[in-house]
Amino acid sequence: MSVLVTGSTSQIGRFLLPRLVRAGEQVDALSRRPQPVQPGVRWIEGGMAALPPPVAGQWSAIASFSPLEAWVAWLSQQSVAPAAKIIATSSMSVLTKQASAQADEQDVVAMLQRGEQGLIAQAQRLGMQWVLLRPTLIYGAGIDRSLSPIVARARRLRVFPLPVAGGQRQPVHADDIALAVLRAVQSPAADGQVLEIGGGERLRYDQMFARVHASLVPRPMGVVVPGLALRVLSSLVPRARGPVSRLEQDLVADNGPLQSLLGVQPRPFRPENATWQPMTPEQAQQRIQAASGPVPAA
Repeated sequence: MSVLVTGSTSQIGRFLLPRLVRAGEQVDALSRRPQPVQPGVRWIEGGMAALPPPVAGQWSAIASFSPLEAWVAWLSQQSVAPAAKIIATSSMSVLTKQASAQADEQDVVAMLQRGEQGLIAQAQRLGMQWVLLRPTLIYGAGIDRSLSPIVARARRLRVFPLPVAGGQRQPVHADDIALAVLRAVQSPAADGQVLEIGGGERLRYDQMFARVHASLVPRPMGVVVPGLALRVLSSLVPRARGPVSRLEQDLVADNGPLQSLLGVQPRPFRPENATWQPMTPEQAQQRIQAASGPVPAA
C-alpha cells in the first residue's frame, strides 16, 4: 500500500514527499498540473475527482494539505474506508480569529470549524483513524502568503517595514510540519488528536520582522512603523483591521502534546536569505536528501 498525498505541491507537501520516500513509503501524489518525475512518487493528475474509485484499505494513510471541506465532500460519498487513517492540516486561525470583527475572517473560522468537524465525523463513520494539525504562521519554502510577499515587496521597493508591536508570534517551518505528518503516518500515538504546531521559538511581532529583515541580502532600508501609523492604516484600509487588531495579541501554539506524542520539536526561527526564494519540489528533495542521517522512525 502507499500513502496518498493531496496538496502535494504546497509548501508542506514539497517537504513531505521526499521525507516519505526516504522513509521507505510508496507515494501517490495528487496534482492539478503535470509534475516532473520524482523517484518513489506516482503522480495522479487532476483534482479530487481524479482519484480512483476507492477500495477498502487502498492506501495505508492519506495526508492532506487541501481544503478540509473538499475531503469531507469526497469521503461522504464513500461506503468503504479508502485508508486506515487520514492526517490533515487545519489552522490555528480557527482559534485566533474567533473574536475578529471582520466578516471575511469570521467566514474563515466557520469554514475551518465545518471542515474539522466534518472530517472527524466522516472518518469515524468509515472507521478511519484521524489526526488534525493546527499550524501557526508557516514559512520555509518561499511560497507562503504571509512573510514571503512582504519580503518580495520590500525587495521591489527597497524598503522593509518594521512595525512596532508586542504580540507574540511562533512561525513554524513547513518541513517541521512535514516531519509531524510523517510521524503521524508511522505511529498511532496521535490518532484521534487535534494537535497545535508552532515553531520552536516565540517572538514579539517586531522581533520576528527584525529577523526577517536581517536575513535579506542585499538588505533593504528598514523603516520603523509605529503603532499609531498602523491604527491609521486599519482605519483607512478595511482589510487591514483584523490583522492590525491582533498585533498585540499572542498568536502561539502549545507544542507539548506534539512533542510528547510524536517526538517533534520544531526549529527556532532562524531565516536566511534563501528562505524567501521560492523552493521547487526538486530543491526540497535535495535539501531532505542532504540532511545527515536517516529520517528517524517514530
